[in-house]
Amino acid sequence: MGFTDLVSDAGVTILNNWVKTRSYVLGYSPSQADVKTFEQIKTAPAVEKYPHAYRWYKHIATFESEFSSLPGDPSKSYTAYGPEVSELPISTKAPEKEPAAEEDDDEVDLFASDDEEEDAEAARIRDERLAEYNKKKAGKVKPAAKSIVTMDVKPWDDETDMKELEASVRAIEKDGLVWGGGQLVAVGFGIKKLQINLVIEDDKVSLDELQQQIEEIEDYVQSTDIAAMQKL
Repeated sequence: MGFTDLVSDAGVTILNNWVKTRSYVLGYSPSQADVKTFEQIKTAPAVEKYPHAYRWYKHIATFESEFSSLPGDPSKSYTAYGPEVSELPISTKAPEKEPAAEEDDDEVDLFASDDEEEDAEAARIRDERLAEYNKKKAGKVKPAAKSIVTMDVKPWDDETDMKELEASVRAIEKDGLVWGGGQLVAVGFGIKKLQINLVIEDDKVSLDELQQQIEEIEDYVQSTDIAAMQKL
């Protein structure tokens, strides 16, 4: 059977009760089952009427940028997931209008349990599974963001000892800083500048602070400039 029209009240009701005790449509982590179901809903379900579907929708929305990489079969339709016929209520059609006194009964959750302790246990299991998934996700170490930089280091004049200038620059050590190749480039009037490459970890090394530190080598360095920079 699976899910039906997820735009109608009846279809969203089925989804709402399906995710009442589940964090995901299928299994214990987001998958293509969630993607296909999510894509059939144009806007978030009303939180007052469908609190479980609303919670699931908002949670899955956080993975939207990762949809294409989530596990599962992307060729399957959303109707391949959800309850079997035997799990559906007798009728999923919207109830006809009854006198005001009877409307409250019609709004009772068709899948709701009379056992409050059972509902609390299901909620506990769901929260534990969600916490376990978030813990695994947080434990994945992302590679450090790095940049490769080409820096120009300019001397005072043509009499500046460029070998000493380069040695002084390379003597600067920082966590997250790796010096690369360098060359002397003519700038005119017999003056040459040092053009040096370096790789930095963005979170550990500030280029502004590094330039300031190099410019403090006042015996050799007049100024510095960033000639090029790109992310690795």
